[in-house]
Amino acid sequence: MRRRLLAVLAALIATSAALVATLVVTPGPAAASPAGQFTNPLVNQRADSQIVKHTDGYYYFTATVPEYDRIVLRRATTLQGLSTAAETVIWRKHSSGVMGAHIWAPEIHFIDGKWYVYFAAGATDNVWAIRMYVLEGTGANPLTATWTEKGRITTAWDTFALDASTFVAGGVRYLIWAQSEPGIATNSNVYIARMSNPWTITGTPVRIATPTLDWEKRGYAVNEGPTVIQRNGRIFLTYSASATDANYCLGLLTASASANLLSASSWVKSPQPVFTSNASTGQYGPGHNSFTTSEDGQSDILVYHDRSYRDISGDPLNDPNRRTRVQKLYWNADGTPNFGIPVPDGVTPVRLQSYNSAGSFVRHYNFRARIEANVTPLADAQFRIVTGLNGGGTVSLESTNFPGYFLRHRNFEVWVERNDGSATFKADASFFRRAGLSTGTGSDAAVSFESQNFPGRYVRHSGADLFVQTATDATSRADATFTLD
Repeated sequence: MRRRLLAVLAALIATSAALVATLVVTPGPAAASPAGQFTNPLVNQRADSQIVKHTDGYYYFTATVPEYDRIVLRRATTLQGLSTAAETVIWRKHSSGVMGAHIWAPEIHFIDGKWYVYFAAGATDNVWAIRMYVLEGTGANPLTATWTEKGRITTAWDTFALDASTFVAGGVRYLIWAQSEPGIATNSNVYIARMSNPWTITGTPVRIATPTLDWEKRGYAVNEGPTVIQRNGRIFLTYSASATDANYCLGLLTASASANLLSASSWVKSPQPVFTSNASTGQYGPGHNSFTTSEDGQSDILVYHDRSYRDISGDPLNDPNRRTRVQKLYWNADGTPNFGIPVPDGVTPVRLQSYNSAGSFVRHYNFRARIEANVTPLADAQFRIVTGLNGGGTVSLESTNFPGYFLRHRNFEVWVERNDGSATFKADASFFRRAGLSTGTGSDAAVSFESQNFPGRYVRHSGADLFVQTATDATSRADATFTLD
């Protein structure tokens, strides 16, 4: 009996040792993707896109439809869910007179317990008599609410006016919009005024932006589509500039949150556009944006439209193929927004932040991979995690600003190089995505990347540069752990 008990005990010890060994050498399942990762385009043939996250747990989406004849809404509990959500028509253009043509750029806002939709419209007898109008919706769900017309927003001039948006700062509600002003040789400028109620401005409108720079006057002299995001004690107002073809782009005005927002001198215009066409990623004419937040509330999300091609036959306003797209908005160390570039279609990229060098991210510098803080340009530190080039359950990491280039190891150094299609490259650029090797990361997004063709070797930093090396102690495991941002 004693021998039998000893034999059983020995077997149990051996089994336990084997399990421990397995737990030590075999990383866990792949970690979850971070919030703020999506697949683009989100919605085809929808321009001037706006998405708002409401307190009821739903995202609400509206946009200009190619027919310019109606206002539509979608809702979903996730941003990606808007892609397939049912679309409801809440209002149609008039059969005659005002609000009978060119139904453009709707925006939905929840103000004092009611829904409001701001939009622009022409008239049946003059489609270019574009003015701003407001709908009021009563009901918890705007897709089923009762909508009534509150009429036209009256401004200082009876001229071309569009792209109304609203925000609150310092307890004051403001309207911002675009309009042509008599005596100024531009197509549209950006204005601000206080509001006495959700459909009425009060006081004298203030012009805060005029297209004066070269990149604001390509095709047309345009500042339009203003919208606001408030962070870090400042108000950042984006606007769209130039014609709605590949020249379309985003500009930026900045004001202190404590400044007099009705003084034009409070607003500082960035001298260069902050978001432009990018031939490398195949995105053209990004503009007319809005902002929302990720499901977990931790990330700001940029919403915008663009096209997947440069050349347009005829008037770009008649081209239906502007698509709604979303991507994470990043913030610089100085508290200013970093828009990066319009990312390629497909899954959106992430940054890989070093676990043991907080604030440092994997980036390519002269195509050598390394970690670095305050990466400029942002896209050097953005990678798409895609299906592995060599299959077998692996992933590959594709450069955002150099599509077709991947992180690969060469002589155990990690580089960003173009896929040459060879078996060697595919194997060198394929990794098993593992849960972070370093314990206690406290993040579902902690990952490590094990080489497919050299098992037991992981992407890790040694100093600043990246290598594919073993990770056998606490330091090396931390070097080989990254969080997705």
